[in-house]
Amino acid sequence: MTVPSDEWLLVIDMQRAFADPPSPWASPGFYPVLRRIGALMPLYQGRVVLTRYVPPEPLTGAWIEYYETFHSLLLPETDPAWDLMLPVPPGGLVETRATFGKWDQRMAACIGKGSGVAICGVATECCVLGTVLGAVDDGRRVRVITDACAGGMPQAHDQTLGILAAFAPLVSLIETASLGAASCPAGGQPAA
Repeated sequence: MTVPSDEWLLVIDMQRAFADPPSPWASPGFYPVLRRIGALMPLYQGRVVLTRYVPPEPLTGAWIEYYETFHSLLLPETDPAWDLMLPVPPGGLVETRATFGKWDQRMAACIGKGSGVAICGVATECCVLGTVLGAVDDGRRVRVITDACAGGMPQAHDQTLGILAAFAPLVSLIETASLGAASCPAGGQPAA
């Protein structure tokens, strides 16, 4: 299996807020996934979008109660917590959203009509899932790179992949090795 010439890579929210405790959103699989995504990006030359999550401003509706629980992350868009942990590759784009799902009309315009998407990042059960479902609803071919995604907890990641498998053939589950990405060890810290 190779990378289709019309497929884009969507890298969801590989930001400091999801990397390390004491952040309540820290993902235990963040760093292995970071390395795998770093190996994937060169395969998608000029077709990579890195997304950033930032809190909605002002908070309205259910967001008010949500951020009562996660008050420590009610930070301005310029706070280092929202910094990307990967460099933007040549020709790559950065898209910031105050929503969990990153697929919207603006993202569709960035990608171009009819292009498929490969999606990876964090957290599998939240922003990755929301983005996948938005892209599917827009009629896109979606491949989720399972070993380049991490959940807030391993069981949440696994459960979400089980749900996404039920969306076949709209959604395909693949691994980095099937795309020809360089081998990425599981341990250690990122190079970025």
